[in-house]
Amino acid sequence: MYAKCGAVTTGRKLFDLMNDRHVTTWNAMIDGYGTHGYGTEAIKLFKEMEAGDIKPNNITFLCIISACSHSGFVEEGCQYFYKMKNEYEIEPTMDHYGAMVDLLGRSGRLTEAWDFIQNMPVEPGINVFGAMLGACKIHKNVELAEMAAGRLFELNPNDGGYYVLLANIYATASMWDKVTEIRSKMDERGIRKTPGYSSVELENEVHTFYSGSSWHSDSNKIYNFLEILIDKIKDVGYVPATDLMQDVEDDLQEQMVSTHSEKLAIAFGLLNTRPGTTIHIRKNLRVCGDCHNATKYISLVENREIIVRDLHRFHHFKNGVCSCGDYW
Repeated sequence: MYAKCGAVTTGRKLFDLMNDRHVTTWNAMIDGYGTHGYGTEAIKLFKEMEAGDIKPNNITFLCIISACSHSGFVEEGCQYFYKMKNEYEIEPTMDHYGAMVDLLGRSGRLTEAWDFIQNMPVEPGINVFGAMLGACKIHKNVELAEMAAGRLFELNPNDGGYYVLLANIYATASMWDKVTEIRSKMDERGIRKTPGYSSVELENEVHTFYSGSSWHSDSNKIYNFLEILIDKIKDVGYVPATDLMQDVEDDLQEQMVSTHSEKLAIAFGLLNTRPGTTIHIRKNLRVCGDCHNATKYISLVENREIIVRDLHRFHHFKNGVCSCGDYW
């Protein structure tokens, strides 16, 4: 529970105090380290588990492979996958296959990831092709993205997230005709994009922000503060990313990027907490590259730790650096 709330250190202290640990306890701690990007600690704990009386199960291996994926430990993750099968005689589930594709793809080994999919002994599922498409977005591989997206559209034709992801890959490659084509398909089929939002809790009340939204009672104050904050981080090197926009004036592009939900939530948190207070943000989608970069600079100029929990993992921003090492 503590690890899922961002307090992985507290979670470990409680773990160490336990006299009787069940396999689910070990799994929770390994998974906690993994989602926070502490792959080395996850591996150490797994080895400690192996040396004891509790045997790892299929969930344990899913946690450790995912932990390796989040930290870029590709060879170690592959070793755990084959160890699970050969030494512990645990048959991989679709989740394990998806984790392996994520492990290989996230590291840039896209061809190897695609070959892994083609050689699976079972028919690949949605999570497998979803991991492949996500990796193609990170590494800007249009060809494999189209192949993965094609299978996803067959398996789950009404999920707007995959259409948006492919459109963003096309946009990064400046393939604007393809972007228009994807958006037209979404309109024809009545498919809607899941709106991204970020939330921050203050005095037991959750405040939720959408990109460009102005419904909050403190909106004017938030936007004024954010404008000043963006200027401050520009002075130390921040450059807004506007590569996903077409036919939009430069100043408007920058304004749109500067009012993403994460930035609004962070600005609200900074305005309403004491200096030095850690700010906790929750995001329903994967944090975008621009917000990730901006948050690093904000943590530097404001001298704050900012913890962001996105769809896949935790990011701990402090002194201009993220715990993920820009690998996410």
